[in-house]
Amino acid sequence: MVVALIIVCEVAFWVLLALGLAVRYLLGWRRTGVAILLCEPVLELVLFAVTAVDLENGAEPGWEHGLAALYLGWTVAYGHLTIRWLDGHAAHRLAGGPRPPKPPRYGLARARHEGGLWLRTLLAAAVACALLQAAIWYVGDGDTSSLRSFQLVALRALGVHGLIALTYLVWPKKRPATAAARPTEDRTLTGR
Repeated sequence: MVVALIIVCEVAFWVLLALGLAVRYLLGWRRTGVAILLCEPVLELVLFAVTAVDLENGAEPGWEHGLAALYLGWTVAYGHLTIRWLDGHAAHRLAGGPRPPKPPRYGLARARHEGGLWLRTLLAAAVACALLQAAIWYVGDGDTSSLRSFQLVALRALGVHGLIALTYLVWPKKRPATAAARPTEDRTLTGR
C-alpha cells in the first residue's frame, strides 16, 4: 500500500504542479494557481501519515517505508526549488515573462551553485535519516535492518553528491577562449 501511495503522490505532485501553473498563466487566475500549488505539501503529509499508520498497525518495516522517507526528504529539500524553477519557465513561455536565469557554468560561481545544491541534498538526507530513525525507535525490538540500510543509502547519496560538488571547487571549469583570444592563422603560409 505504501508503494502505491508513493507513486500516487509523485503523479499527483506533477499533476497539481501542471494544473497550478496552467490556471496561473493560461487562465490568469494567479491566486487560484497559488492555492493549487500550496496543496503540494498536503501530499507529503498524507504520505507521512499513511506510512506512520502502516507501521502502527504492525506492518513489518520494509524497503517501502525507507523509500517513503527518502521521498519525503527529497520533497522537503528540492520540492520548492523544483516548483520555483518550473514557475519561472512557465511565466516565460506562457505569460511573456523574462527568461529565467541559467545557473552559472564556470569558475567559483558554478562551485557555489553546486555547493548550494549539495546543502539541499544534506537537508534531504537529514530529513530522511531522522524519519527513518524515528521509525526505528517506534518499531523497537522488531527487524529494522531495511530501515537502517536506507539510512546508509541517504548517506551514500550525500557523499557522492558531495564529491561531485567538490570537483567543481577543486577543478573549476574554465570559460572557453573567445574567438578574439585565439591565435590567428599565419597568412604567409596560405598566400593571402
